[in-house]
Amino acid sequence: MSNPTSFQDNLFHHARWRRNLGAALERYNTWRKQYSLDDPNSTNTLLGMIENLSSDRVTLAFVAEFSRGKSELINALFFGETGIRLLPSTAGRTTMSPTELFYDENEGSYIRLLAIETRLEETPLNALKQEPQRWKQINFDPNAPDQMQEAFKELVAVKQVTKAEAEQLGLFDERLAAEYGVENSTHIEIPRWRHALISFPHPLLKEGLTILDTPGLNALGSEPELTLNMLPNAQAIIFVIAADTGVTKSDMEMWTHHVNKATKAGRQGLAIVMNKIDLMWDDMTSEGNYQEAIQSQVAITAKTLGVSEDFIFPVSAKQALLAKIRNEPDLIQRSRIDEIEKYLAQDIIQQRQKILMDSIEKDIGFLVTESFNLVEHNYAKSSKQLAELKQLDFDNKEMIANLVKDTQQQQEIYLDNIAQFKQSREEFALQFSALTKALSPKRVELLIKASKHEISKSLTTHGMKQTMRKLFDDLRELLQDCVESTQATQAMVKKIHKQFHDDYGFQEIEPKLFKIDSYQATLEQLFDDGEDFRKSTRITLTEQSLVVKKLYDTLIFKAYDIINLANKDAKTWGRNVLSPLMHQIIAYKKQLEDRMVVLGSSIESKENLAENLGRLDRELNLIITQRNELNAIVKEIEGETSLFTKNASFLINDISRSYVDFL
Repeated sequence: MSNPTSFQDNLFHHARWRRNLGAALERYNTWRKQYSLDDPNSTNTLLGMIENLSSDRVTLAFVAEFSRGKSELINALFFGETGIRLLPSTAGRTTMSPTELFYDENEGSYIRLLAIETRLEETPLNALKQEPQRWKQINFDPNAPDQMQEAFKELVAVKQVTKAEAEQLGLFDERLAAEYGVENSTHIEIPRWRHALISFPHPLLKEGLTILDTPGLNALGSEPELTLNMLPNAQAIIFVIAADTGVTKSDMEMWTHHVNKATKAGRQGLAIVMNKIDLMWDDMTSEGNYQEAIQSQVAITAKTLGVSEDFIFPVSAKQALLAKIRNEPDLIQRSRIDEIEKYLAQDIIQQRQKILMDSIEKDIGFLVTESFNLVEHNYAKSSKQLAELKQLDFDNKEMIANLVKDTQQQQEIYLDNIAQFKQSREEFALQFSALTKALSPKRVELLIKASKHEISKSLTTHGMKQTMRKLFDDLRELLQDCVESTQATQAMVKKIHKQFHDDYGFQEIEPKLFKIDSYQATLEQLFDDGEDFRKSTRITLTEQSLVVKKLYDTLIFKAYDIINLANKDAKTWGRNVLSPLMHQIIAYKKQLEDRMVVLGSSIESKENLAENLGRLDRELNLIITQRNELNAIVKEIEGETSLFTKNASFLINDISRSYVDFL
């Protein structure tokens, strides 16, 4: 990857990289079809990967309490060239609901707003996103700044409701209000909207950037989906604090129960932006003292949060936005916005590319390995057979007749064993069926239905917790039941491979393993994260039944997704695991047929013999061409990595060297 200095340049480069990678995968898919190595399952796997690359997004989640300058930071980082504050960020005017900014090329420019009352529903937020009729939509002209600003006013909309209504929505509690010193009143101000979706044709958004703007601890504490789903799925979390206040009590709660938990898996980027350093600017203070003051605040923040100082970026978002609008390089430099931009441009984008490459290796690595192995095996068998045929004394009719008889016997044995293979495949199908039944969505749905019924009867969060623990225990046992089925299924696959290796000299390819442990670990982590959320100060103080119920609804939906993914992955594994053997069987059958044709033509005439030997020569050259094409395509997929060729590069040299020896 080149080394552009701006986030915009690197994101554009990343988009080109994704397109080139998708094109290379398409060429690999075409290559498999061209040489009859494709099958419906592998084709679907490749097409799914290509589609995922095309729609992949880099999601940056901005998290902060109110009045930390988070929306201004987003404006400064990404929308300074528009000349306006795209997101409301002036005093008293800040986004009140979680907001996602992206570009929808099918629907154009719009704002979609979900009513706060939908919090009372059981339907997950992700499901509601698929129902646009449930949202209020405001279309706007992206080339009309005044119209955009008017439309974006809805992001700060609030309304007055009674205490009872606010409590029912899980947005108010007397004890929590007292804890934070909120005045006692008959009505409460709450956000008008629960969630906002903004499609805007900004170049960065068009190239796959998505921005998640979360409005304070109240939103994170009352929307479990944000903490347990949306934040962990973000490519990076930018946690914003204020330089003049340092890490406050609410900052610390947000960090402990939401940000730190979401980033602990290590697959996300993390940046802590210490905003508003312009409040520390003082004409009476020397530059040296000013820098020392900032560094001191960075050190205190790092110690408080328990992170390296490298993750903390002092910034003045306000001055950075102003500098970009006025095109003042000196002010941009003083705002220090370039430091966080460089981090996002280099570290975050590169990390995203690594994640995508890891995903490709996981999903299609076995296909590439299979392709390398099959080409190498076909070459070895074909070159050996052709060498033997060229050395035969075709004038010795008795010897030729005996070879014909031996080949016919091999064909008969081969056909007998094909029948045995079909029987083994049927036995495998039965064993595999036991595995997929253990992971059946219906079985999971019955467990979840029973759990939700018990939760609905629980009057306390303790009762809900016990019910959830039982559900997760049941799901864990369900996955454990699959371990024995998986082991039995793999043992059968290995037995089938070994049979053909021993009987026909087939290459004994180690089948791809389907493992349950990763799904078990993900399920356990989900419950632990849910428990941590439940124990947060906000939930502990309030015992809000709605929020706790929504928490467990979120856990249930995510648990279902984990088991469903295990079921899907198991089916993909089962459909593909015998394909390398099937391709070898087809190639072996062709070699026997070629041998019979050559032997038969030797009896007819020397001209027919020469013609058939020449055909086998050309087919051997085609295998070498096939291998060279595969190597070139895989190099395009790998780029500067060596995901596949690190284990298969020896095949290139072996084939080339063998061919030279053969000639």
